Amino acid sequence: MIQFSEVHFGYRKKKPLYRNLKLTVEAGHIYGLLGKNGAGKSTLLKLISGLVFPSAGKVEVLGQEPRRRQPSFLEKVFVIPEEIETPDVDVIGFADDHAPFYPNFDKQLFLRLLNDFDVPQTNLKAMSYGQKKKTWIALGIAANTQLLILDEPTNGLDIPSKRQFRKMLAATVTDERCVIISTHQVRDLDSLIDNIIIVDEGELILNANINTITQKIAFRQYQEEGDALDSLYSENNLLGTSAVVLNNGEDENVRMDTELFFNAAIANKTKIQSLFSN
Repeated sequence: MIQFSEVHFGYRKKKPLYRNLKLTVEAGHIYGLLGKNGAGKSTLLKLISGLVFPSAGKVEVLGQEPRRRQPSFLEKVFVIPEEIETPDVDVIGFADDHAPFYPNFDKQLFLRLLNDFDVPQTNLKAMSYGQKKKTWIALGIAANTQLLILDEPTNGLDIPSKRQFRKMLAATVTDERCVIISTHQVRDLDSLIDNIIIVDEGELILNANINTITQKIAFRQYQEEGDALDSLYSENNLLGTSAVVLNNGEDENVRMDTELFFNAAIANKTKIQSLFSN
């Protein structure tokens, strides 16, 4: 679905952000795009959607170059940015304004999602930030595009809404569709994503399936900090020490700890890249 081939990009010529970036994203999955603030997550999403262009290399999405912004491309991609804009219009008018651009838009699904989110059908300007965000999410899901991109979608959502969001999104994925979620709120995605992409300082650290990760990595809790000395990464908490270790075959049915693994990948880039280089 998405292919980056030797992509270079930088906002300033003398300070490139990405160099020789290679990345493949496939349909039928929900990808979690993880990274610290300023790591290049939003830029990666803009390259995918054609809002910025590579200075070298090629980005191909759904068989097209996003930078050309062809209508046949735009109707297959829906982007929900971190900073949302809300016109002075009621919810139904908001959907009606966008529907013509998306041939597979499902208005009944949109209304059902609004109801599930408990969003009133009033003017967007009268809504709270969280309600506006939920309206955009409902619109993006109802657009039924092949590619749905969400940048920090859970910002502004309360705990029940985050739970509902995960349920809604999980139900949208088919073999022909792909969802990419960029976030720094890692725990919001633990039960949702099935693939992880990690970027740091303009570098791709990891692009791997959750099952692949848990075949090679295990997560353990130790009472004594000294027991974690041979781990790939460890951090202290109220229960003792949480550690990321190599899975030597003894750890079956490993439950993914996305936040702990992300911390390990940032702290131990070389080792993580080596483990998942294939």
